[in-house]
Amino acid sequence: MKQRSRMPDGVTYEHGMGANLDGNGHDPRPAIVVRGLVKNFDEVRAVRGVDFEVGTGEVFGFLGPNGAGKTTTINMLCTLAKPTAGSASVAGHDVVKDRDEVRRNIGLVFQDPTLDGYLTAEQNLRLHAELYGVQSDLVDPRMEQLLTMVGLWDRKDSPVATFSGGMRRRLEIARGLMHSPRVLFLDEPTIGLDPQTRRLIWNYIRELKVREEITIFMTTHYMDEAEWCDRIAIMDHGQIVALDRPDALKERVGTDRVSIHTDDNEAAIAALAERFGVEARVAEGAVAFGVPAGEQFVPRLFAELGVPIRAVNVSRPTLDDVFMSYTGTTIRDAEEDQAKHRNRVMMQMMTGGRR
Repeated sequence: MKQRSRMPDGVTYEHGMGANLDGNGHDPRPAIVVRGLVKNFDEVRAVRGVDFEVGTGEVFGFLGPNGAGKTTTINMLCTLAKPTAGSASVAGHDVVKDRDEVRRNIGLVFQDPTLDGYLTAEQNLRLHAELYGVQSDLVDPRMEQLLTMVGLWDRKDSPVATFSGGMRRRLEIARGLMHSPRVLFLDEPTIGLDPQTRRLIWNYIRELKVREEITIFMTTHYMDEAEWCDRIAIMDHGQIVALDRPDALKERVGTDRVSIHTDDNEAAIAALAERFGVEARVAEGAVAFGVPAGEQFVPRLFAELGVPIRAVNVSRPTLDDVFMSYTGTTIRDAEEDQAKHRNRVMMQMMTGGRR
């Protein structure tokens, strides 16, 4: 059965089985369209007029430090927060005017756990299916399919309270898929998990992209996770500073990253500027800069810098280098700055602004 929806561009589309598909059987329309989206909290501008689109069937990542505005953007797209300005549509529905339709077409895995620990895995999924009105005869086969996919079918009768953190995350992903959403939002899906479990979660994410033919929108501040996305948007201080494929973003950097450890970082930065015309900065305790053919540059560096070097590291461009090239800092340093800022704000609130 086909339904009709009017998109923000004024064009009416059909959706449902077989509707609006191209010659290859794919839906050519964007799954998400965002134009000038803004969110203010009193005097704080959390999201500052972002624009982007997410293609149907794409794995799209928001990369940035904690506090950059990623979760606030997801909350607006999932109708959990009302935009201050701008517009957005998800699965063809306006996030302000068509909130119920948006919610029917999305799955959401929150950053913080939301499972009921007293219920079993099966009971958690059945409750979700009931809340979303999943047809009763479809619940059992759908539940078996999803629990098998995330490797939890043999634990379906176990209370969630007995699950490890990784198992709970896998169950939350399965729960978000119970009602067959068109778009799945994953907010920091592997935060707090060990590297091995993180890789396991990503195996499931890649599998469900193929099996479910679903659009996945995720946030992360892990650089290695962002590499798995089809495209990423780098977000900093509420703005998108870059958006492209991970490999294309790294190609734009065009230089190798060199990090040196010295006893006088300020003197090293000054010497790099004076003798080589290289702009450097302190990042994660080392002096970092970019140059073409870094390995060939290192011998000159030792011979001509004039500041003793204790250690040197040369690496090909990474997404952290991309982040630094657009923001002037690494994502780790940006998170530390955000944490310091939050602490200052908290102290001001506690002291009433007194110094």
